[in-house]
Amino acid sequence: MHEQIGEHALWHIGNFTIHADTVLTTWIVMAITLPLFAWVGASYRSALVTKRQTVLEGFVNYIADLANSTMGSKGEPFVPFFIALVTFIFILNEFGSIPFKIFGLPFGGSPTADINTAAAYAVMVFVIIQIAGIRREGIGFYKHLVKPYWPMVLINILEEILRPTTLAARLFFNIFVGELLLIVISQIITAHIKVGGFDLSAAAAVGPFFVEIFNFIIGALQAFVFVLLSIVYLSLALADEH
Repeated sequence: MHEQIGEHALWHIGNFTIHADTVLTTWIVMAITLPLFAWVGASYRSALVTKRQTVLEGFVNYIADLANSTMGSKGEPFVPFFIALVTFIFILNEFGSIPFKIFGLPFGGSPTADINTAAAYAVMVFVIIQIAGIRREGIGFYKHLVKPYWPMVLINILEEILRPTTLAARLFFNIFVGELLLIVISQIITAHIKVGGFDLSAAAAVGPFFVEIFNFIIGALQAFVFVLLSIVYLSLALADEH
């Protein structure tokens, strides 16, 4: 099966064009993630301490410590959001490891390998930061744009805009390149390439195994980095001397 890089099945709704495979895959991940949280939470109905509780509490405490150590007590209300964000992005990143598209299914791949998905989460974090800052300081939240001197306003605005841009770009490119590597290796395998007496295609047959391990690690790391930077950006917005 020939696969085009960056190719998407499309829905045309009025004047809008939607990446159908990305949306369908995201819905499937949502259908997996929500019951997962429900299953983990159901363990608290019993007085017995289960392995699920132990793992969950370790994960929750880690994210909570990360938020609180960066933002202090102001970070406590945002802990559930960060937990949901890192979990969902992690599953989105890893979903591409299952080759659904090879079997002709209308979904598959990592939704975060689509710049639209990565940008949506970056914009969501950006909007939350703005809302949190305005709720705390009112319109005075934006006085940092003219600090330390008002001629810096354009540079400060550019810096504000670049934060979600770098969040989206970092997540997208890391996940996209991982999927690109799989496509390149699959093309080498199916091309039956020989260099002299060396069968390059046969040697490349073990490549997908190592690429999948690499992609899993990168997917987990990028989910963590995305949330870590979100915490840092939010802490800058809520800092006392903002």
